[in-house]
Amino acid sequence: MRRPHPVTLALLALALGGFTIGTTEFATMGLLPQIGADLGVSDPVAGHAITAYAVGGVVGAPLLTVAAARMSRRRLLLWLMGAYTVANVLSAAAPSIETLVAGRFLAGLPHGAFFGVGAAVGAVVAGPGRRGHAVSMMMTGLTVANVVGVPLSTAVGQALGWRVAFVVIGLLGAVTLLGVWRFVPEHGPVDSSVRRELGTLRNGPLWISFAAGAIGFGGLFAVYTYVAPTVTTVTGMPESAVPWVLAVFGVGMTVGTLLGGRLVDRNVLRTVIGGFVATAVSLVVFALVGTMPVPAVVALFALGVTSQVLGLAMQTRLMDLSPRAQSLGAALCHSALNLGNASGAFFGGLVIAAGWGYLAPAWVGLALTLVGLAMVLAFGRQRAAVPQTPAAAGDDRAEAEACGTVAP
Repeated sequence: MRRPHPVTLALLALALGGFTIGTTEFATMGLLPQIGADLGVSDPVAGHAITAYAVGGVVGAPLLTVAAARMSRRRLLLWLMGAYTVANVLSAAAPSIETLVAGRFLAGLPHGAFFGVGAAVGAVVAGPGRRGHAVSMMMTGLTVANVVGVPLSTAVGQALGWRVAFVVIGLLGAVTLLGVWRFVPEHGPVDSSVRRELGTLRNGPLWISFAAGAIGFGGLFAVYTYVAPTVTTVTGMPESAVPWVLAVFGVGMTVGTLLGGRLVDRNVLRTVIGGFVATAVSLVVFALVGTMPVPAVVALFALGVTSQVLGLAMQTRLMDLSPRAQSLGAALCHSALNLGNASGAFFGGLVIAAGWGYLAPAWVGLALTLVGLAMVLAFGRQRAAVPQTPAAAGDDRAEAEACGTVAP
């Protein structure tokens, strides 16, 4: 029997990390009613656990990447996944909402840094001419997480308790840790420094695009954070249907990935603008048809498609504006998405807590999406002030594709 090639095994280990992180980020959303009932809090208060994870991702991506600029990439991946595994197990044991929020914050810290460093490591492992293959492997882990991992973890949590779902995710982290340790090789000294990584932050257009993405993506997460209670209390679907609804959304994200890749290759900025507009339309449609099962699910599918097109385009633009600091640049795209995750969950929870109903977050999401669109229309043609070599631009594009997904 033919044994798998070492490069394939290394990329599979990185893809498993993407699957594990993508699963845990969105699993909380599918299990929000169970978490709230067990800890004795409302859905909006339970949603603070989602916000905390996202805030951890925002803080951890640049902080850990810069702080570990001189660390071996393989060793850094091991430390990141080890911390991630422990934080998920701690989350499973949380006795109160406060401790769960702390556990989710700790789990979010390694999120963006793992994807940023993993994209760079995958490109090196794959070798010249196979960078696209390495990038697609990372994206496959994220996509499969939304199609398979999130619905399955939701079903497990509904049947056995939400804590069991986090324990299973912790076990996946341990398997990833073993895979990285066993199959991902070292590749010489690290050609980076804290000063070089920080140098990429002196770029006004980069931060404008970062802010537009962070605000605009709040629109998606304002709805998706509360999708489980929405489809059960407003749409009238049974709790057992929630995993299937999440799977449909994941399929929409997969379609959006394929479509977005083609559109981005034609024109990045136009795809960004089109993605914002299409996402805004999807949010309006969901707000109007959310009480009807079939139209509501179709609208969520469309939201998965449009938001993923926007994600791929916005992250690619963000990377095109980034100077030569590959790991930090790739990690920043996940910071933007996690900031959108945090703001969407927070503002969506506010309108629900105010008694405006579970469809109100869709209108909040529309407002956030339109703000992001306005920023792009106002400043979208700005260029990076720091020139890049063709090779650096190629590296950044590869990492942009690795980050081009709404599962950060």
